[in-house]
Amino acid sequence: MGEKKVDARGLACPQPVIMTKNALSSIDEGILTVLVDSIASRENVKRFAESQGCTVNVKEKGDIFEIEIVKGFTCAIPSQEEKDSIKSNKVVFVSSDAIGPDYELGKELMKGFLKTFLDLDRKDLPKKMIFVNKGVHITCFWEETIEHLKKLEEMGVEIYSCGACLNYFKITDQLKVGKIGNAFDSVQSLMQGDSVVNLG
Repeated sequence: MGEKKVDARGLACPQPVIMTKNALSSIDEGILTVLVDSIASRENVKRFAESQGCTVNVKEKGDIFEIEIVKGFTCAIPSQEEKDSIKSNKVVFVSSDAIGPDYELGKELMKGFLKTFLDLDRKDLPKKMIFVNKGVHITCFWEETIEHLKKLEEMGVEIYSCGACLNYFKITDQLKVGKIGNAFDSVQSLMQGDSVVNLG
């Protein structure tokens, strides 16, 4: 049984996730403690560890998050959510809060495009929607569109907003739909996706 510690405080996305990935790869079973100092890093490390089948416990100590990751020892049973998840591997990449050069028209187009996903057959829905740069304003402030995205999430679409972008605009605590994403997950999703649609 191994026991390791990773200090990822002060590091920008995606370094905490990559350090966690490397540390987990170096042990067969045991406990890994990761220290981070931002909400985005906490959520990204926690989600990555859980995606690897690990058990995760987070403790908050002042401005520091201590993430205890247990690898091995458990036998996971697929949840109903996993069984019902969308099987396609299509990715929608939203890199702005507008489509095209005319900003006001572009905002209306973006709202229309995102709402239209609700009209698609389930088999045509994307597996993931990734919001970056000004696209994260959509998942924080666009109330009507947020309701549409919540419905898509209920249908199994995974929605992520770039953690570094949320931090840059200082709106991490205003995220209304989906989860905080990171560059490692985003690049992996884009490279592994059967097809990628770029909006913005």
